[in-house]
Amino acid sequence: MSQASHVMQSSRAESGEPGALYVVATPIGNLDDMSTRALDILRSVDVIAAEDTRHSARLMAHFDIRTPMLALHDHNERTRAEQLVARIEQGERIALISDAGTPLISDPGYRLVAQLRSADLRVVPVPGPCALVAALSGAGVATDRFRFEGFLPARSSARKNALEALVRESATLVFYESPHRITDSLTDIAAVFGERRLVLARELTKRFETFLEGSAEALLAIMADDPDQARGEFVVIVEGAPEQSEEEGSVDAEQLLMAMFEAGVGTKQIATVATRLLGGRKQQWYERAQQLKDAQG
Repeated sequence: MSQASHVMQSSRAESGEPGALYVVATPIGNLDDMSTRALDILRSVDVIAAEDTRHSARLMAHFDIRTPMLALHDHNERTRAEQLVARIEQGERIALISDAGTPLISDPGYRLVAQLRSADLRVVPVPGPCALVAALSGAGVATDRFRFEGFLPARSSARKNALEALVRESATLVFYESPHRITDSLTDIAAVFGERRLVLARELTKRFETFLEGSAEALLAIMADDPDQARGEFVVIVEGAPEQSEEEGSVDAEQLLMAMFEAGVGTKQIATVATRLLGGRKQQWYERAQQLKDAQG
């Protein structure tokens, strides 16, 4: 069977499946990563729900896709989802795309998919590019277990709290980060994780794709020497904490807090140390340390 006849047959098969949402992955940079199946579906559905129709219009123009588009983003997803569910119930076939990569991965769409699942309507994933998976595949870190945390909080205090809650996590940690926050995030990662090994994947599948490796401080030094390394979209991969034996992990929390309190360590510093050694939330340790201080008079 020729490729052309295969595509035509695929198109007829897809068009014979009414009433469905197709969750379609699109390129994260290199347009050659667009799959034949994704193109076929985007051309044959009734409408494409796009995170940003102006952004996606360039992709549609490149592939000569003339399917109508409508916007589905964080600010309108609740109301738009109800409309799309009703249209799918009437037999329409709708594609969901994000600005780049796989929809729902740090992008809008989960409310729509959840409503469709609740209504027992078809949701069809059309897999393809994903920055998270691409970065892990080329980073050379353990991938048997990883924890994806999306974007870190914008404010430094909240970002540090989020990182401190993960400092004892033994699985590989993965974050997304933007160019205007990458140096601030690396500064906070250095403060919380110290010399822990990182891999920074930048501009994946694009012309200036780069993998940088080292501690957060080492990566900051590279960016200081070469500001171009702070440009683009980033996937930040942090090596997991070493596995602790049962004996190593058996530190008595109250004894640790008491020892620091008796040594004259301040409540805030106690909370910071306890979070790094024992995990959990810094605010919880602060409250426990304060209770201990009040009990001691």
